[in-house]
Amino acid sequence: MNYQIIIPAHNEAQFIGLTLDSLVNQTVLPSKIIVVDDHSTDATAKIVKSYLEKHAFICLVEKKSEAIHLPGSKVIQAFHEGEKQLDVNYDIIVKADADLIFPSHYFETIIQHFEADDAVGMVGGFAYIERNGKWILENLTDKDHIRGAFKAYRKNTFKEIGGLKAAMGWDTVDELLCKYYNWKIVTDKTLHVKHLKPTGANYNKASRYKQGEAFYSLGYGFLITTIASLKLALRKGKPFLFIDYLKGFLKAKTAKKELLVTPDQAQFIRNYRWKKMKEKIFN
Repeated sequence: MNYQIIIPAHNEAQFIGLTLDSLVNQTVLPSKIIVVDDHSTDATAKIVKSYLEKHAFICLVEKKSEAIHLPGSKVIQAFHEGEKQLDVNYDIIVKADADLIFPSHYFETIIQHFEADDAVGMVGGFAYIERNGKWILENLTDKDHIRGAFKAYRKNTFKEIGGLKAAMGWDTVDELLCKYYNWKIVTDKTLHVKHLKPTGANYNKASRYKQGEAFYSLGYGFLITTIASLKLALRKGKPFLFIDYLKGFLKAKTAKKELLVTPDQAQFIRNYRWKKMKEKIFN
């Protein structure tokens, strides 16, 4: 299967070379790698250009945007710029971060999962971070969730869910819409991706309310948001984030912000979340 990768990058000179090295050494190479340099002020573009000379399947797109880094919108807006450079004949589209090291067989294995079952819509491995000289699981999400840092979509799935939303929560709504449209999501625990920069390292203080706003935009409702906020805050080891998340939800609700999903999809999502919670309680 033909896979193409889009990598949004902002000031990733420290890591982008390592990411590209891991991609050009895959056992099954991508047909195209599109790096979107989003207004970097370091040597990101220069480093990428050094790879263009050796690898014809790598291209660079330079995008100008505001330097402020808020989760969700900035990275997906850059991703959308990269979409314009896709070749139409791809089978799999991949959104990847610029601070990752993929194992050499990563995409060969990803393709095997897609080929094994036509109902599989998304596939991914697991993120590992370095702590005291050891690589450990970056345990911020459930085991059935694919991290936003590395998402691989079947082309038909990607189109049916409407692509990626330029808002925080994009890497949750994509999976929920996969469920809505009866696509399967596969996480492979044998695929360890080294995540070189901790999640959210560049987020400023204003972003702390964004998670609650995201829960609102997914149609969760207050009770599910309360449970999800408490769970996420405890998982991050920062219990006071729980209050910020709820403030963000209430702020979005008061402003009547537009949802990322339709009313029918929001109802499906709430039912699905309650079902998952009940399964965890009774199992």
